[in-house]
Amino acid sequence: MRYTVVAETDIGIRKNINQDSVLVKHAETELGEILLAVVCDGMGGMDKGELASATVIRSFATWFEQELPKELVHLDFTVIAQKWELMIRELNTKIGIYGQRQRVQLGTTVTAILCVGDKYLTLHVGDTRLYFLDETTIRQMTTDHTFIAREIKRGTMTLEQAKVDKRRNMLLQCVGASAQVEPEMLYGNIKSGVFLLCSDGFRHEIGEAEMFQTLHASVLKDQKTMKTQLHHLIELVKQRQERDNISAILVKIDGR
Repeated sequence: MRYTVVAETDIGIRKNINQDSVLVKHAETELGEILLAVVCDGMGGMDKGELASATVIRSFATWFEQELPKELVHLDFTVIAQKWELMIRELNTKIGIYGQRQRVQLGTTVTAILCVGDKYLTLHVGDTRLYFLDETTIRQMTTDHTFIAREIKRGTMTLEQAKVDKRRNMLLQCVGASAQVEPEMLYGNIKSGVFLLCSDGFRHEIGEAEMFQTLHASVLKDQKTMKTQLHHLIELVKQRQERDNISAILVKIDGR
């Protein structure tokens, strides 16, 4: 598989600090191209959210550089998933202890995807999202760990009600502010198309139809076009008065 990647993060129109963090690691190995992409959306008092998100990003970067080469000798996504889950739980404890000492609550969402060969692994906590776009559809792959997502699933709230509910940003779990975290782990086979990872600030003011129309593979001819299209959506979100930070990573996948 061949990957073309662009990433963008924007402070937005209201906040003084960007609490989002993004990571892209892309390398050529004996197994072919490998890719790690991560989006984190930090939150916390005294502007500590950026510390939480950056801490998780640094841990994934260190893992990619120091641990992944060892894993590639005998690649087993089940083993990597277990180590990722342990890493996230340790980060949850570490960030939580720091917050207690500073007398401030802070935490971060995280959505990460690792692509090796023809397979992928994802880890997800919170309400950042992973989408997959093929030539005909866009599909949300992750589940939002939020109050409103839970209520919609239970049938006690409609999508229309959720859009205006004041609790739409209430998380059921995040890294650093939860007693326990239970990451959602997904495995799958990679096919040609586009992965989109994004913070909630990216998606609140645009719908899936707009995402698909702007970001499906046929539109994204090259990296320059990918940057242009992604930037267009971020500017559109800002024009629609989104208050949050805005971050997204686009990964276009082409079969060899």
